[in-house]
Amino acid sequence: MSKDMMAAFELYQPDSVDGAIDLLADAGEGGWAMAGGNDSLDWFKDRIKRPQTVVDLTSLDELRGIRELPDGGIEIGALTTLTEIQNNPLIRDRYSLLADAAGRVASPQIRNVGTLGGNLCQDTRCWYYRYGVDCYRAGGDSCYADSPQGQNREHCLWGADRCVAVSPSDTAPAMVALDARMVIRNADGEREVAAEDFFIGPDIDIERMTILEPGDLLTAVRIPSDWAGARFYFEKVADRNTWDFALVSIAAAMFVSGDSIERIRMAAGAVECVPRRLSAVENAVTGQTKNEATASVAGQSAVRGATPLNFNHFKIPLLQNLVTRAIRDA
Repeated sequence: MSKDMMAAFELYQPDSVDGAIDLLADAGEGGWAMAGGNDSLDWFKDRIKRPQTVVDLTSLDELRGIRELPDGGIEIGALTTLTEIQNNPLIRDRYSLLADAAGRVASPQIRNVGTLGGNLCQDTRCWYYRYGVDCYRAGGDSCYADSPQGQNREHCLWGADRCVAVSPSDTAPAMVALDARMVIRNADGEREVAAEDFFIGPDIDIERMTILEPGDLLTAVRIPSDWAGARFYFEKVADRNTWDFALVSIAAAMFVSGDSIERIRMAAGAVECVPRRLSAVENAVTGQTKNEATASVAGQSAVRGATPLNFNHFKIPLLQNLVTRAIRDA
């Protein structure tokens, strides 16, 4: 539960990415990379996370900015603020899906300091976990949300494996829909990982939500030109319009030739422990006429296999309706 002060830690403010990576490598499991701090400082103040070493990345200008790539895609530095992404003319022109998603994160004040990397890497918002109970994700032996009395209206419809918490990131489904690549650096070098593979569920590692391991640093996101200029649709449903996390969100990118859906990628947020790629919907509508009938089929395809918990049955018709609207209105 909330405490009145943070546990002590060593604070470092490196002036280069290489320096930050060296510090994180030396710190190992006791290290913590901090960007905007919106999520990190909550953890520290509540004493749920107690890193020995915090590496403050805010002075690393090389991790900021939006750059055009030679192939026509773009690269976004991990420290680029959500406000910059929301307002950037290049992103709004070619990838408005991401601008719309960034613009729905929290509040203007949070978006002004919150970073893309921080939003993608934030931990789950399950209140049992964040308030310090000894659930599976925290190293315990039970899931308090998935119990007869558990409060689980915000939790998953798919992908439960002991833990039923969902990824809270608003930009993550957009990254999956855009087939983005995550750029990760550590002491051994740099690698790229598809956005769809960057997020992991509890069946892979119940204590992490991304593939980032101690010593890893997300430095940038690269969005290929494949989906530039597509028809986009993003919608987030939350209890409040600002300062709240999604109950369900949908991100879609499609190319339409004549009246036919030629290509499509779609992902849903807050229905699974990771952003859920809606492959069944993509397969069902590719090559079909973009009309109300196809949209209805898409909505029905989206919810097959959903397994609701005690208090989140409403997510099934909500997701179905969002997918229907995405196909119809993109």
